[in-house]
Amino acid sequence: MSRSLPKSPPGPPSSPRRGLALGVIAASTLMIVLDGSIVTVAMPAIQRDLGFSPEGLSWVVNAYLVAFGSLLLLAGRLGDLLGRKRMFVAGTAVFTASSLLAGLASGPAVLLAARFLQGVGSAMTAAVGLGILAALYPEGRERARALAVFSFTGAAGASIGQVLGGLLTDALDWHGIFLINLPIGAAVLALARPALPAARGLGLRAGADAWGALLITAGLMAALYGIVNTATYGWTSPRALVPASVGTALVVAFFLRQARARTPLLPLRMLRSRAVVTANLVQMLMIAALFAFQVLVALYLQGVLRYDAARTGLAMLPAALAIGATSLGVSARLIARYGERAVLRTALVPLIGALALLTRLPVHAAYVTDLLPVMLLVAGFGLALPALTALGMSGVDSQDAGLASGLFNTTQQLGSALGVAALSTLAAGRTDTLTGQGSPRPEALTAGYHVAFATGAGLLALALLAATVLLRRPRVPEVAAVPHGATVADVPKVTDLPEVPDVSTVPHGTTVTDVPEVPDVSTVPHGTTVTDVPEVPDVSAVPSA
Repeated sequence: MSRSLPKSPPGPPSSPRRGLALGVIAASTLMIVLDGSIVTVAMPAIQRDLGFSPEGLSWVVNAYLVAFGSLLLLAGRLGDLLGRKRMFVAGTAVFTASSLLAGLASGPAVLLAARFLQGVGSAMTAAVGLGILAALYPEGRERARALAVFSFTGAAGASIGQVLGGLLTDALDWHGIFLINLPIGAAVLALARPALPAARGLGLRAGADAWGALLITAGLMAALYGIVNTATYGWTSPRALVPASVGTALVVAFFLRQARARTPLLPLRMLRSRAVVTANLVQMLMIAALFAFQVLVALYLQGVLRYDAARTGLAMLPAALAIGATSLGVSARLIARYGERAVLRTALVPLIGALALLTRLPVHAAYVTDLLPVMLLVAGFGLALPALTALGMSGVDSQDAGLASGLFNTTQQLGSALGVAALSTLAAGRTDTLTGQGSPRPEALTAGYHVAFATGAGLLALALLAATVLLRRPRVPEVAAVPHGATVADVPKVTDLPEVPDVSTVPHGTTVTDVPEVPDVSTVPHGTTVTDVPEVPDVSAVPSA
């Protein structure tokens, strides 16, 4: 009796379609990253035009950050359940529409609401973009190249955003930094439908934990709200301490619920992967140091060296070019040859050196000798981020790819918020102390930045330690090296050989194609005793058809 073979699942789309999909996701990521950094340059103009108070002005950035960081995990899981393409397109539409609202804002309330909605759209889009790429590029050098392009848009986009922010603000006004998103968003929406795979989601029943969604979203939002308040009120202020503590408690409650929930929002099986957990930990430490580096260097250039907005952006441009050269030029080849772990550990070394050099930054710095070497050493970020991205998505089931993408982006946002809050507070504390002792303002600012950069170098050193200790590959015992004369008990037992099924009970009338395949034992390592090899049953007695 013959049977028709089951149809194999469709493979990845063809290369041209995959290339277009990669371009769409990269353009969307670049738009989001640019928006996050381009706004900081235009803050003084926004304050003058709309009449923001100093405290209220910080929420032009914080409203976006709180919404973005708190919704990434939920958006990633909903992408797995409802369809990642659907989530990506909807998020892009929300972000583009809210950019129009921000560009037309005539008062503080409208702009802050638009910025919050931009954060919502960014979370919906960013949470699933990496998961889509992981499905399109399942393995090999092509996947490494795709992740390098994705990482470049995130790593270098912030520096490019500062350049564009300065140029647009000087040439037009602050409205232009939001309205520039409209043509990019429209192009992404037009190309996303034909380019992205239209895979169906698992359905809400596969993970519709409403209480879990409420706990993690409220917890992350409260924690981020408390963290961003530290810049204004300090770490011990109730306005920072209370929401941060409440948020932490809600996140803990979320994980306790996930251990018992019938359809968990975050299946805890994902956290059993050492590579995934370590990649997220290392990323949080690295982003905390380097995002604060970007912010504090810009403040040093403007507050100490008196650079204007456009010149500050241009001063940061070599860092973006160096990151682009390494991430797009060599990262894929190095990862394919040496592996993600080795590339990550190597890349962290020049990053530590870059922040260590900044601890010696003088008050009257020369750009070529004091700052340019730092910008070039930051090229290590272009190697570290693609390696981390690959590790963060390694060993993840296709049904959880959106969730893994959301988790990876969440730790990135938490790292940036914690890094800026902690390092800025340290710098401000040292500056205030020296100013109170009578030091000139430029010297006090520079000394404060020295403390922050030294702390950042320490965070990177911790990241290197974690990558070295926690990402070691397990050693496989060498059976061939057993010395002559050793007894059978001295030979390591081979445990990875596939089990041979028992075919002695195959019913009469079964065809040969129905008999389980006998595994190939020709690759048993030299030196293995016969007793360690699974017995191959006699299949000659299988009745004929």
